[in-house]
Amino acid sequence: MRAISKGCPPGSASGPGFWNIQFNSLLNLEYSKNTKVIAYVDNLLILTKGKTQVEVENYANIETQKVTAWVRENKMIFKECKSKLVIITQRRTKIKRDYKIYLNNIQLRQENTKKYLGIIIDRRKTHT
Repeated sequence: MRAISKGCPPGSASGPGFWNIQFNSLLNLEYSKNTKVIAYVDNLLILTKGKTQVEVENYANIETQKVTAWVRENKMIFKECKSKLVIITQRRTKIKRDYKIYLNNIQLRQENTKKYLGIIIDRRKTHT
């Protein structure tokens, strides 16, 4: 038998309860009115809206800084390489440049589509 110093062993009976208690504090952070945060198990989706590209970048970077601080304070880690950015817009104009949104001081890679919990999200809301 091996002693566990932190975390929840996969398949443990108490693991989901401990995870809910831990993750609840992340969901209960004070996010701006332009932000919606959705979580399922260990997946986190941050939705931020704004009228301009700069406004979206500002709101999103403030929120990702909160998440980064929460992760650090709770002695957890996340894989920035698995975190992606999808811009959803109804505008017909082409995005002039990639959005500059950072997680843990690493710029998120912008993609046209992202699969999240079996749902394909794309920039024009044409996939389901």
